Amino acid sequence: MHGAWPPHRATDEIGGSLMRSDIIPGGVFPDYELPDHTGTVRTLSEIQGDDPMILTLARGHYCPKEHQQHLDLAAIQAKLAVSYTNITTIATDDHHPIQEFRASVGAMWPFLSDPGRTVQKDLDIQEYTDPENDPMIPHTLVLKPGLVIHSIYNGYWFWGRPSVDDLWHDLRAASSEIRPDWDLSAPGLRDAWDAGDMSRFHGWDKAPT
Repeated sequence: MHGAWPPHRATDEIGGSLMRSDIIPGGVFPDYELPDHTGTVRTLSEIQGDDPMILTLARGHYCPKEHQQHLDLAAIQAKLAVSYTNITTIATDDHHPIQEFRASVGAMWPFLSDPGRTVQKDLDIQEYTDPENDPMIPHTLVLKPGLVIHSIYNGYWFWGRPSVDDLWHDLRAASSEIRPDWDLSAPGLRDAWDAGDMSRFHGWDKAPT
């Protein structure tokens, strides 16, 4: 992880006030560095790239609520792919349980393993009502590029977690903010295209010249 973060509570999240005060919409989420389901150490920024990202902070493979949420997310993987949206899960599972968790829901995205509770401790989200498993309080975040927080959901109770419709609305709003070519009728876009300036057009801005 890069940077130091003050251990206070957040209040601007859906479903309750259970996270540090700097983890709020408009803030920047820490760029944690953890091993994925293959054992490869990865950062969140590397996984995100230049696109929006859904991030789930999960209890782990033992929780049926996590399985249900991740089954719902797995069902929209094709939509996330065509909308250039990434997704990542962090759980406190060890290597083999996190592989089983990922496989059991049919997920194709990275699952990051945090058995040392780095995220739990850093964000002050210990689920103290479950001392046996010592998980994180589940959260789901929608992040704009640069790990900028668009929305946060507290999922301690299942209904606190975002539905597919909630995520669709969040991702529509976030994408409209970050995509310069969201509305092709925007002033200057057609002139830029005709002039060969591809910098504001997704995909075209990285095309070989």
